[in-house]
Amino acid sequence: MRYIPNADADRQAMLREIGRSSIDELFADIPQSVIDAYRPLNLPPRSELEVFDELTRLANANEAPGRVPLLGGGVYDHYVPRAVHHLTSRSEFYTAYTPYQPEISQGTLTVMFEFQTMISELTGMEIANASMYDGATALAEAVLMAERIRKRGRIAVAANLFSHDRRVVNTYAWAAGIELVDVPFTSAGRSDLARLPEGISALVIQSPNAFGVIEALDGLKARLGDALLIVATYPLALGILEPPGAFGADIVVGEGQCLGLPMGYGGPLLGLFATKKEHLRQLPGRVSGRTVDVDGRLGYTMTAQTREQHIRREKATSNICTNSAHCALTATVYLASIGAGGLRQVALLNLEKAHYLATKIAKLRGYSLVFEGPFFNEFVVRPSDGDADALRERLEAGGFLVESSQAMADLGVPNALRLAVTERRTRAELDRVVDILGGKR
Repeated sequence: MRYIPNADADRQAMLREIGRSSIDELFADIPQSVIDAYRPLNLPPRSELEVFDELTRLANANEAPGRVPLLGGGVYDHYVPRAVHHLTSRSEFYTAYTPYQPEISQGTLTVMFEFQTMISELTGMEIANASMYDGATALAEAVLMAERIRKRGRIAVAANLFSHDRRVVNTYAWAAGIELVDVPFTSAGRSDLARLPEGISALVIQSPNAFGVIEALDGLKARLGDALLIVATYPLALGILEPPGAFGADIVVGEGQCLGLPMGYGGPLLGLFATKKEHLRQLPGRVSGRTVDVDGRLGYTMTAQTREQHIRREKATSNICTNSAHCALTATVYLASIGAGGLRQVALLNLEKAHYLATKIAKLRGYSLVFEGPFFNEFVVRPSDGDADALRERLEAGGFLVESSQAMADLGVPNALRLAVTERRTRAELDRVVDILGGKR
């Protein structure tokens, strides 16, 4: 059963028990403006089958059924193997919750440990936590962590971060009294690191960045002195790119949606957070560890949980008091199912298909790629003699979803569109994009 309806007599009995005479009295404290914002569907009494069919019809009336997404900017249309959904849908994963009692939570703790191990290997870092809410909050927590370690009150932030990441960082920094110093980008789309700000606790850089461009991290850490290097990364790209840890990064964060999670209207998401072992005490969130019991048997337990509702209280490293456990489980199953070779293959498909489309567009008259830098699976296009949003409308009329030019304008790149290409896009789809841009249908 999807739900168990209560009879009128049952509802009245429950209301009497809590001292209320009606449902309206129970919710009387809700402002009328909130109530008015929700319109009932006014479905007549029907069977479950009839209700399901009617809701399906309404859902299919959405603006873009069946359109091909060229959307990126942090959330991507990747293929999720059916085995991932099958395994993560098992009831023991849905009902498992708290890992605080290891004697009854070995399954949950084991998955957390395996997830941490995979993220550490993927990022090239020594330790990782059991996940955070999403990539944006993971990045903001990294900024707070760097400030706790260096205590200089200033953080340098690359101006080519995803806009939503920057907004979350701005909010956290404002509340914590941290000054953010912008690092501009060059015509290649990379951060201009020729002159780094002084007196900073850390530098935040994203690779691939909001333009899809891969940043040059080699030698950057040495130039920062004792300031920390925070790298926000696209974990799928690490199937072919050198991990940030190889360049001396102190903290690596990322959005884990690409590791087995659907786009899902922007959620749920998965925050990745990895760092050096020396910073374990400053790590937000929680960490699962492996040990042996008195009989020498393997066991798992919580080894770090510097959370405000525990003994740390006001000294807690973070107010984020949980983690995206089921999303982390999904990422673990995804990575285990495709393996290192599969991850590399998926990353190569993203790279090659994106470059195929970019090369075709660059050859069209009236279009150019905005940035020269090397890119992974998304890039920025500008019409030389037209309006970018008119171009977007043409693509949408042709069956493709593209984000508004406002996304690039917010980053100081007017009249341009960002296009993302994943392994799911076929050559026929990409050729159709080129035909639409070239005036064909």
